[in-house]
Amino acid sequence: MLVWFNKLSKRNVAFMMLLTMVACSNVEQEHHHADGTEYICPMHPQVVQDKPGVCPVCGMDLVQKHAPEKHHIGMMLSDRQIKLANITTEITQHRPVGETIVMNGRLTFNEAKSEVISSRAPGRVEKLFIRETGITVQKGEPLYVLYSELLLTLQQEYLLAKAQYDSLGKTQKRYASFLKAAREKLLRYGLTQHQLDQITDNSALRSSVTFFAPATGIITSLRVQEGEYVAEGTALYRIDDMATLWIEAELYPNEMTRVNIGDTIKVKFNETSISHEAVVSFLSPEYRANTQITVMRAEIKNMKRLLKPGQQAQIFFTHASGKGISVPVDAVIRDGKGTHVYRQVGQNTFQPRRVSIGAEGADRVEIKEGLQQGDTIVATGAYLLYSTYVLKHGISPAADGEH
Repeated sequence: MLVWFNKLSKRNVAFMMLLTMVACSNVEQEHHHADGTEYICPMHPQVVQDKPGVCPVCGMDLVQKHAPEKHHIGMMLSDRQIKLANITTEITQHRPVGETIVMNGRLTFNEAKSEVISSRAPGRVEKLFIRETGITVQKGEPLYVLYSELLLTLQQEYLLAKAQYDSLGKTQKRYASFLKAAREKLLRYGLTQHQLDQITDNSALRSSVTFFAPATGIITSLRVQEGEYVAEGTALYRIDDMATLWIEAELYPNEMTRVNIGDTIKVKFNETSISHEAVVSFLSPEYRANTQITVMRAEIKNMKRLLKPGQQAQIFFTHASGKGISVPVDAVIRDGKGTHVYRQVGQNTFQPRRVSIGAEGADRVEIKEGLQQGDTIVATGAYLLYSTYVLKHGISPAADGEH
């Protein structure tokens, strides 16, 4: 009996000790939980709570925030991950940096490339091949048919000069000059070489002559109707070229000294994030509404005809004030803890690096502290690294990044 009691007592003691250990463990966990265990949202690191739950912003489950790694060597990615994330790198170097001026501009036709089609001779417009504006016309495409007694007379003179040359040109040289003068006169009145070659006898004479487009472009003006009589020099069409356009903007006095003819500017349109380059070709000081301004004009290429006159655009002009290390805008991550970039420290391995930024341009940011010339930094895909870092370590890279 005594032996059995002793065994029971030992079992009770062991059981009580186990309960005590569990209770102490629970107390320790509760104490640790109360001492600062935090939960954050993987997508919104600014959401921090002291207990599990869901993010009030996106509804994702909160994850436990881990203590920062004091000697974190970086994140290593596979070649596939780098390709999928579109991560590219760039070697830092000294280049011009400065302040960027942002101006609003508008596209217009390049008037230097415009063609005004006027009647070469007096007569009656018998037919219009293009009867409305906004139509694209190709060089050599027929535009209109003109009935003209003057052109008929000139054709007859050409045939007479040709007949005289054929019969007397071998012995009397002056007939060659007569034929050349008659030919040049018809060409100056707008006939093509092919039309002249067709005039071989009186049966080929035409009182109605077809005229063709001298350039490729868009019909922006139509000033005549079929059956209308026109005088020599009457404007009929206007053709504007679309291969190059002008972009115009107004500069105020504090901006005038920063832009010069020949400078390259960057242009962005609201419809797309693609930037275009243009070269400043004209600056015209003017006085409007009691304010002195300068009208700036730049020429922009439009070989694919995707840009249209009248489009609004933003013009970015970077006024270089010196040289320094700069990185692409997308390479710099900014949050409540500061700014940082990702520096490549090994094969497919990247580490956050705290930086101090200076002047910001249209697409680049000056790095005043934190990088040296020759460092390899992440140029695109930095935000994916940022999200991955926060999800893995539970802390902003700017707070944990290498100084």
